[in-house]
Amino acid sequence: MTFFRVAVAALFSVTVATGAFGQDITLTSHDGKVEVTGNLLSFDGEFYRVDTQFGTLTVDGSGVTCEGPACPNLIDFVAEVQFSGSSVMAETVLPALIIGFARQEDLTATPARVDEDTFVYELHQAGRSAPLARFFFDVGTTDRGFSDLIADRADIVMALREMREAEREAAEAAGLGDLKRTRRSRVIALDAMVPVVAPDSVMRQVSLADMARILSGEISNWAQLGGPDAPIALHVPEAGSGLAQAVEDQILKTAGVDLTDTAIRHNRIHDLTAAVAKDPFSIGVASKTSAHGTRALPLTGGCGHPLAATRQSIKTEDYPLNMPMFLYLPERRLPRIARQFLAYSQSPEAQMAIRDAGYVDQTAETLPVGVQGDRLANAVVTGGAEVGLEELQRMIETLRPLSRLSLSVRFEPGSSRPDAQSRANIQQLAQMLDAGTLQARKVVFAGFSDGDGGAVSNARIALRRAQTVRNAVIAALEAPIPDSITVTAEGFGEAMPMACDDTEWGRKVNRRVEIWVQ
Repeated sequence: MTFFRVAVAALFSVTVATGAFGQDITLTSHDGKVEVTGNLLSFDGEFYRVDTQFGTLTVDGSGVTCEGPACPNLIDFVAEVQFSGSSVMAETVLPALIIGFARQEDLTATPARVDEDTFVYELHQAGRSAPLARFFFDVGTTDRGFSDLIADRADIVMALREMREAEREAAEAAGLGDLKRTRRSRVIALDAMVPVVAPDSVMRQVSLADMARILSGEISNWAQLGGPDAPIALHVPEAGSGLAQAVEDQILKTAGVDLTDTAIRHNRIHDLTAAVAKDPFSIGVASKTSAHGTRALPLTGGCGHPLAATRQSIKTEDYPLNMPMFLYLPERRLPRIARQFLAYSQSPEAQMAIRDAGYVDQTAETLPVGVQGDRLANAVVTGGAEVGLEELQRMIETLRPLSRLSLSVRFEPGSSRPDAQSRANIQQLAQMLDAGTLQARKVVFAGFSDGDGGAVSNARIALRRAQTVRNAVIAALEAPIPDSITVTAEGFGEAMPMACDDTEWGRKVNRRVEIWVQ
């Protein structure tokens, strides 16, 4: 986007002629020497965004007067922001944040239905007749949210998955910038995918490999899993929804299989869980937060302890099917109140609102060694054959005086790039260090690997990962780390596996950097 300010108007040697191409707005500098004419794209209360023969220009409203039918009302200006995407986020997470934001800013938030798929929150300020802002929500799917943003029908996308490469390229071609860059997306809450069964189902746990076989139709009878001789009724979310695409990306693609045609699809997650809850021979995939009336199955394998979706395991990403909730923002200026709302969404007060709404917040927590007995016992029982007692003792001696932070770092498949939740964790840790809110005098980045390869080489790989994450946190800081805080990196290789190495899911969980503090 080209940025233009009247303060540097002398650089222009031409004046745009009114009426050249269907213009509906003319901005004139106060001295009358510069005139910009074009189609008004937006006004955020401070800046005009105008489509002109020079391209899209952003003009500081304090330096110009506006003439034309599209000129906004500067006295009772109402900021309007359009959200589009995930119905789960639109109907639960964002309203909780808007209400919390309004309470903090001493505003009132009033919801209203626009049509079947759209509602709006009006933010009112005491003593003002017009609303201060209107936040519109188009309730649909993550797919639709990205389509609306690219087509300039939305300002912010609500997504239950990361942006795909084709969407990133289309957004960049549309002049929205690279939406995978830092600050173009943010995680506002955490959830997880869980296999769900009826409360009276005989199933108590399931492996991800078996779940993939169920989804593909390879396993179609409970007898194939040691259960009763009864066909499996499989329930899945509607195609195109963020949850359905998370199933595709995290389970089906990893296993190299496709969803069976016999799966029963549901437009509403409530309908899915209701159908599963009343049928003891059914199984479905839901989000942890929406699994009401059903029983979520822990994930297990041939080694390691079962992994259940708990607040702690979702925060640390020890649970392998995490589902962060994203807001994607274009590379253009949003109204001031929208920027204030986005800043609020990362605040401690917003984290409390997220938790009150039933989702997992991102507030960092400390987990002392004493409450991690299962993990340490699992390290002794299932650690690689090449991991000797001396290495285990070194790990315990290093970590015993420390507490683990709930901020962990894991990596995208086949890449050294941290995944989306981990990138948010890196930024959050840097902010805590900058603000002085991390009450620690020592920070240890502890790297771990999967069991592929030799123990010595895995320890080196784990150390390099720990050093990379440490360096990323330091690079994100706005000020140097105080001398009172010691920062180190350690590599323990395959010494403490969280899951089996016989699947890509298990290897991904095991490849991690944990953050420990004292």
